[in-house]
Amino acid sequence: MSLHAQLSPEAQARLQAQRRNSTISSIIISVLVLVLVGLVLAFILLPPLLKESQVIVSYQSNANTEEKVESKKLTNSVERKPSAPSSAMSRVIAANTTSPTAVPVPEIDIPEPSLDFGNGDDFGDGWGSGGDGGGGGFGAIPATMAKRCSPEDRMQRLTESGGTPQCEDAVVKGLDWLKNTQHADGSWGGKYKSSDTGFAILAFLGHCETPLSEKYGDTVLKGITWLVDLGMKQNGRLNISGEVNPQPYEHAIATYAIGESATFCSQLGINVPNLSEIAQKAGQFIIDHQHERSGGWDYGYNIDNDRGGDLSVSAWQIQALKACKHTGIDFKNMDRAMRKALDYVASCQIKGEGGFGYRPSEAHRTPSGYATLTGAGMLAFQMWGKPSVSEVRNGAKYIRQNSKFDYNGVRADLYAHYYESQAMIARGGEDWKAYNAMFRDQVLGGQEQDGSWKVPGGGKNDAHAADSYGDRHYRTCLCVLMLESYYRFLPATGEGH
Repeated sequence: MSLHAQLSPEAQARLQAQRRNSTISSIIISVLVLVLVGLVLAFILLPPLLKESQVIVSYQSNANTEEKVESKKLTNSVERKPSAPSSAMSRVIAANTTSPTAVPVPEIDIPEPSLDFGNGDDFGDGWGSGGDGGGGGFGAIPATMAKRCSPEDRMQRLTESGGTPQCEDAVVKGLDWLKNTQHADGSWGGKYKSSDTGFAILAFLGHCETPLSEKYGDTVLKGITWLVDLGMKQNGRLNISGEVNPQPYEHAIATYAIGESATFCSQLGINVPNLSEIAQKAGQFIIDHQHERSGGWDYGYNIDNDRGGDLSVSAWQIQALKACKHTGIDFKNMDRAMRKALDYVASCQIKGEGGFGYRPSEAHRTPSGYATLTGAGMLAFQMWGKPSVSEVRNGAKYIRQNSKFDYNGVRADLYAHYYESQAMIARGGEDWKAYNAMFRDQVLGGQEQDGSWKVPGGGKNDAHAADSYGDRHYRTCLCVLMLESYYRFLPATGEGH
């Protein structure tokens, strides 16, 4: 016998209802689980999808937003005074170099100009309190470079020093001529390219024209780069002719320009690779090749011969070393070398006259009897902080009594007047007034329409270097540098110095 349990109809109804509820609950739970899983997956996967979508953005080539994106890629900025050219950086970066290995492309980054340009003690009391600092301006440098290089300040100093607007016009025309005659590689001249290039750079720097200048920036930078490249190839030597006699002239004039360039570029934040290195090597070479016995410098940089050098060669070494000292670069035995050099210069002064001769035992006068290196001797002392010594005073007296300047006549020695114009404006007072009255209009009258200067004296004069005046570049640079003396230096307070 078997037993069978049978549910009542009410129990069966309740069981079926429970089953339906369980089924519905399972479905709801499954749906909720699926929704929850979807939310979790969305939370995990959505951020990468959103980041990827930000990258896929296209811009029209002429859209303003693209210009903003491009500007953010620049890593260097250039901040200048309003007067500085906005295209200066592009000119520096685009400058050519004569060697792809020796001189890389220069870079610039210009901060606010330094307020301590120079050391202010170069020429002693009364010397050059408003000099431009270029092309020989080693006097006390003004506080700000903006003032030092402003056309308004330059014109004020020119007129206060006895110059005229025509002097400034002549300088600009001369610089235009130099710009137009520069070789494609950045050099000037022919046989003596290093000294010719040095002369040109000094002329531009004397007008405060730097690699950042609007009109002449490319010209100046290419010239500096050419000299630096030459120095890199020759371990600091800057002469190229190979001739014994011109060697010290070439090297010293080029070193003078390199020293001035290094100072300017340092103060302006212009990085010309290897410029400071070549300034140091070139200047140290001059120090190391001073004549051991005389204290002067000689042809071929001979350091131990009986000749012992001459004042003409030595004066350029003295100017070059002052430019190098002004850079702040360290040079071994600089002070000792200059003490010996000034002793040598003093020995070249003609006793009882005041003029300076070619060598201690040789006056080397012109046919008219004039000692043409008097200004060179004076400037050596003035440049190195001794403007009041008897050698300077007697030299100024000699120039007042004996110097002549007739551009179209026989008394037209540009080499002598290059030195005398600087030495006499340093003297100031009546010495400068008298000299300025003699020299200014004679220089202006010798300029050609193209901006260069004609041969002085028609090719016939009694200058000891008259044969050099056939070189248009040489005589043009000398005349430009003479006319720049008005704002490279300021007259001293009087002949009492």
